[in-house]
Amino acid sequence: MTLEVGLVGKPNVGKSTLFNALTLLDVPMAPYPFTTLEPNRGVAAVRAPCPHPQLGSPCTPGNAKCVDGTRWVPVNLVDVPGLVPGAHEGKGLGHRFLDDLRAADGFVQVVDLSGATDAEGRIAPAGSEDPAKEVLWLEDELVEWVTEILGRDFERQTRSVELEGKKIEEFLAARLTGLAVSPGALAAALRTTSVDRAHPSHWTADERRALARTILAASKPRVVAANKCDRAGAAQLAALEARISGIPAVATAADAELTLRRAARAGLVAYRPGDPTFSIPDPGRLSAAQAKALEALRAALVPWGGTGVQPALERLVFDRLHHIVVYPVEDETRWTDSRGRVLPDALLVPAD
Repeated sequence: MTLEVGLVGKPNVGKSTLFNALTLLDVPMAPYPFTTLEPNRGVAAVRAPCPHPQLGSPCTPGNAKCVDGTRWVPVNLVDVPGLVPGAHEGKGLGHRFLDDLRAADGFVQVVDLSGATDAEGRIAPAGSEDPAKEVLWLEDELVEWVTEILGRDFERQTRSVELEGKKIEEFLAARLTGLAVSPGALAAALRTTSVDRAHPSHWTADERRALARTILAASKPRVVAANKCDRAGAAQLAALEARISGIPAVATAADAELTLRRAARAGLVAYRPGDPTFSIPDPGRLSAAQAKALEALRAALVPWGGTGVQPALERLVFDRLHHIVVYPVEDETRWTDSRGRVLPDALLVPAD
């Protein structure tokens, strides 16, 4: 099954722009809240070295294209409409939007590093808002959401579990069906929170909330895309990282990435996602305005070493979700499938 990543965050921080950049689709984007009212779905990709040079013959890509020895392995992406404080109570259609995240294996949370949008996604003076607060309140919203899923008629239901001698793990797994919580993640969460497994009906609301928080951390890890970095500086990124210890933050410029991917598709620039910069193979094809805009974009990205968009996705997939790329074949000598294709498929699987 293909890995699924959810793009989350408050309105108007660049989620749909990031989605368009990663998928090269064209969903609506606008500088006002709730441009997206339904989840957008598409396919992105992460990079991995192709083993075919070791074989000495070209590969025959099927599901994952190979470009100069790099395979682009598919990842499903869902762009969820903006979440606001109180989402777990239904504010801003929050219940519906949260349910769109059930199947996601992990999240890229997009925040406005420039601090120029308020909690509702409205435009604010640059630097007036704290992006770390976005990370913290979203975690609280997700925790409350999972706590509610766990807590529906919890005391009565768990009393039955105790009387019938059932395992609390089985009860919780049934409660969390559809949330893509693995048995290992659930077991780890129970160990970490040290709740009394024999008497779950005695668990307090705070214990259930602590369990929900641990389940989220174990089963749906996050990476923060500190977006609009071209309008901010290293000091803002450092301040954000200090406040959200334990959650990786990657500086991103989704607008720039989308511009470069579209320009590359049109043949105006030579650029591959994740590259630190780009080149212009034929400057004569550019208008004066285009050339000026591209040079300004290049200058804005130099301090960051690129747009950060591709690295943010890969940080989640490889470092937080701990997936690796495998190349299943039938003939392990020639690295072919039953049809004689060399390394046709590249798949993401858990490392352990």
